Amino acid sequence: SYRAQDMQQRTMKAALALFLALACTASASVPVSTRTPSRQAQARIVPLASASPTLRLKGGSAAPKKVAILTAGGLAPCLSSAIGYLVEQYTLMDPSIEIVAYVDGYKGLLQGRSVKFTPEVRKAAGVLTTHGGSCIGNSRVKLTNIPDCVKRGLVKEGQDPQKVAADQLVRDGVSVLHTIGGDDTNTAAAELAKYLKNNNYDLTVVGLPKTIDNDVYPIRLSLGANTAAEQGAIFFRNVVNEATSNPRMLIIHEVMGRHCGWLTAATARKYKDGLAATVCMPGIGFDSKKLDVHAVYVPELAINIEQEANRLKKIMDETGNVNIFISEGAGVEDIIKEMEAAGKEVPRDAFGHPKLDAVNPGKWFAEQFSAKVGAEKTMVQKSGYFARSSAPNGEDLALIKQCAIKAVECACNGVGGVVGHDENTEHLELRACEFERIAGGKPFDVQEAWFKAMLKEIGQPFSAVVPVAH
Repeated sequence: SYRAQDMQQRTMKAALALFLALACTASASVPVSTRTPSRQAQARIVPLASASPTLRLKGGSAAPKKVAILTAGGLAPCLSSAIGYLVEQYTLMDPSIEIVAYVDGYKGLLQGRSVKFTPEVRKAAGVLTTHGGSCIGNSRVKLTNIPDCVKRGLVKEGQDPQKVAADQLVRDGVSVLHTIGGDDTNTAAAELAKYLKNNNYDLTVVGLPKTIDNDVYPIRLSLGANTAAEQGAIFFRNVVNEATSNPRMLIIHEVMGRHCGWLTAATARKYKDGLAATVCMPGIGFDSKKLDVHAVYVPELAINIEQEANRLKKIMDETGNVNIFISEGAGVEDIIKEMEAAGKEVPRDAFGHPKLDAVNPGKWFAEQFSAKVGAEKTMVQKSGYFARSSAPNGEDLALIKQCAIKAVECACNGVGGVVGHDENTEHLELRACEFERIAGGKPFDVQEAWFKAMLKEIGQPFSAVVPVAH
């Protein structure tokens, strides 16, 4: 009957509303998955981003009319996924909310280049969670570095890039700007938010913390860092077999991490965990001792080259190879001093950071250790680009979705900041951390029990802790 059909429809709508409400309420305590969902499983999530009016479940007077998104800085395994989840959440809230993205980060904002998320794209936004990279492009632009912006033709002589950016946002009618980036991106967002506030621009800026270095204050774990560590371990799982290509092989695995050793340490830990589950055949040459990590060097610990060379030579004599994991930031200050003393110029980016490809820490460590450990052949392999361009794993997908849901909530309440688990709260509360508290250069805590235990397993002495300049 008509009454029965009406009751059935009401029941289905109520059940759907309850399901979505429970999903959002539970988002702050999503269980961490150790497996990456299959593409088929992820594809099943896509219809939730439907632009159907029946899914206008969260909307209200606080919903913004137009939202803009940009990604900036280096890549991390979270950028496209964060965009996908933000688009899904806004579409669930109210399909009439307009969403645009500035192409190539702050560069696109300065140039007024943007793309609109059409209803068709919004319906399929979940597909973005299966991809690495940034679907809208990145760039390294510091809005307060006026000479650099002028030199690159992003603004004209006499223009203030912050004002140009602010005027573009106002001209485009944007009421919420989501910045997805690392310490430089979100520091720039903080400066832009301050400029907007001081000049009476009515706009909310909500950032998401992207960096594989995991070095943003006061964020407990940045988006993409976990996946990058996992991918770095996968990278070395193949590279380590090069030890069989030549006697007395020295392999140096250079991991990204300009001022923070977390990624190098976490990559080594994940690699060692994988090795522990690997079946070896020591009787025929595949010994776990040959495949193991023999040293981990991070910027936060002093490195005694002579002492370490003596220890590693014994390993070389016993196993026929040595495997070292180093942070790209380890020893950088010493290398720069050597370069400048030799009259060499150290190239720097728009933020003043030394370009590490020019400094080349891996090559420097190879030169320090090769002869001392008696290596016949030395190989330096860098996993950074391989790791940072990956799609996120299951753990990161859960974290990214939590943060995206919270970011939309904060935006609708007019609360700016960078969304993450705040280390300065009692229970690592997921919240928008105030922009004035956001800073890069957070060092890795080398006193972490798991790290000290790993060094003990390796046989590497725990050396003096050193301050790391940012």
